[in-house]
Amino acid sequence: MKRLTLSSLLLLICIKAVAQTDSTTHIEAVTVRGKAKKKMETDMKISVSVDEFLASSESISFIKRGAYAWEPLLNNMGMERSNLTIDGMHIFGACTDKMDPITSYLEVNNLATVDIASGQSGNMHGATVGGSIDLKRRNTAFAERPTWSGAYQTGFEFNNKQVFNLGNVSFADQRFVFDGSASFRKAGNYSDGLGNEVRHSQYTKLNSAVGMAYKTGRLSSVRVDAIFDQAKDVGFPALPMDLWLSRALITSAAYKQLFDDGIVKAWDSKVYYNAVEHYMDDTTRPENLVHMDMPGWSTTYGLLSNLQLQRGRYSSEVQLNIYDNVSIAEMRMYPQDRSNRTMFAYSWPWVTTRYAGLSLDNNWALSDKSQVNLGGSLGLHYNRSKYVEFNRIFHPGAPQEKTRALPSIHASYQLQLNHIHFSAGTGYGHRAPSVSEGYGYYIYNSFDRYDYIGNPDLNNEVSYEVNASVGYRKEKFGIDVKANYFHIDQYIIGRILSLGSPMNYQSVGVKGYTSLDYATLFNVSIKGDYHLSHNVHWNALLTYARGQDDRGGNLPFIRPLSYQTALHYSRKKLGIQTSLNRDFAQAHFSPEFGEDRTAAYTIWNVSADYRFAFKPCTATIQVGVENIGNTYYSTYADWGNIPRMGRNIFTSLKVNF
Repeated sequence: MKRLTLSSLLLLICIKAVAQTDSTTHIEAVTVRGKAKKKMETDMKISVSVDEFLASSESISFIKRGAYAWEPLLNNMGMERSNLTIDGMHIFGACTDKMDPITSYLEVNNLATVDIASGQSGNMHGATVGGSIDLKRRNTAFAERPTWSGAYQTGFEFNNKQVFNLGNVSFADQRFVFDGSASFRKAGNYSDGLGNEVRHSQYTKLNSAVGMAYKTGRLSSVRVDAIFDQAKDVGFPALPMDLWLSRALITSAAYKQLFDDGIVKAWDSKVYYNAVEHYMDDTTRPENLVHMDMPGWSTTYGLLSNLQLQRGRYSSEVQLNIYDNVSIAEMRMYPQDRSNRTMFAYSWPWVTTRYAGLSLDNNWALSDKSQVNLGGSLGLHYNRSKYVEFNRIFHPGAPQEKTRALPSIHASYQLQLNHIHFSAGTGYGHRAPSVSEGYGYYIYNSFDRYDYIGNPDLNNEVSYEVNASVGYRKEKFGIDVKANYFHIDQYIIGRILSLGSPMNYQSVGVKGYTSLDYATLFNVSIKGDYHLSHNVHWNALLTYARGQDDRGGNLPFIRPLSYQTALHYSRKKLGIQTSLNRDFAQAHFSPEFGEDRTAAYTIWNVSADYRFAFKPCTATIQVGVENIGNTYYSTYADWGNIPRMGRNIFTSLKVNF
């Protein structure tokens, strides 16, 4: 009834609106080094979550512990090896189990673009190994005349009875801009391919955002933004506990100045503040003999300042990143009665992280067909553990404070010859251990069933990388091949400790974070597309990765050989899409880290959409089926081999005005 009311209200607004030119445009969304890839939708679905959208990129995969808050992997590396930012702002989750990546604090209706930079080309946002994912929020430009625009999406997915409503509205004139959005999602437990209910896979999510900009001069403006996100009653079937509440407040204030003359073309600076709180507990799991609460808090203050320079064929970007973060996480054990608490400990003992770094990216256009890129960064990274006695239990004499230098450099060359384009690059960089790797205390990993202990004296990881790509494109056909190789010295990973006993009754032992001599990681992708006719378009993607440690053993969570292929038909206002997704068997798994062989699987999907207009509105209605064959399967990245969703019929309506 609520969805019907909202839809009717929006229809009334569209009919009553003053006639004007349709200001809705298709937003270019995923960019790699500034090149646009696609809109805020996938080939199969016009209404997706942020996770579903990012999963359509060939360089991003996900670890799934349930139906919500997937952990993104860039170049098959976890979050600690990549920079995840929102508009360049550093935001750190408050969950030791990585159940609140920053991708969970946005929605597609307040997201405009996603910038993905691989390896050291992602060091504009700080020290990294895997690269960077920068989520850019919707930011309407000033307009010559008062202009309103907006969109509304609603839909229903039958397998988990998910209902969603997303709306956004924008106003712009010559001096003022307003952007606002709100969304609500509610899903129940989903069913797998055998028809069994996957318990504890439900979630409820509310997200809202507002942004206002004011033009202070002909070439200058100020802008303030805020996001509020709240998730409640989120189940994680792969974990022994669930989330009863997660909240995030993300705010920023920015000043931008453009310049007509001189080498400096733009200066953009912002200060920001964000606070995250995350409360995990197992009160919904009566089978647990001993209960545990795991609350966490993360607070970050930051400054970001960016200069854009250009003279002739030379362009440059200089960026200053400064932030201060405090991460706190607790463990509280008790029997059925919470008042009889039997244990308390800090799993993150009030860890302060301060970072200040300067990044530089230079580009020289040698000719109309070739260019060279050279960049680097230098950062200072500081940690302090307030309750260092927790760290000294396993590492006597561990320092309370630690300061590290984090240098990096990268270079690349691009060449365009008629229908062929080519690039090659290299990079070198350091990263500091994450809060968990350096200061974690008895962080339970339900995948391998070990408690993990951090080590403040870990060395920096040092990455050496090479990358290359080649592509061929004509009017109807295109193919691109990309590959990269990482050699990472002092690779941080968990190994069994000979001392200490597990704290969690479900644990089988204790592991400590340590450094291997090195590890290697290789990624390759082949992507092609072909226009069979004006109405029929085919595309395909093949990916492969291989990760090994210094003894030839397999690294965990490395995607096996996989492919995706899709066929699209469009005629006038009708579109039909069908796709096949297949992962081959995971032969290179790591038993040491709890992995086992996962079987190959193939998933078939289909959808159809119809577009129509009732000025000043345009609308698209879609119906589709995911996993048509109702296949029962689990992937290499499904925590504890939890099964994926079975057959799912979905419907959606999207209206732009």
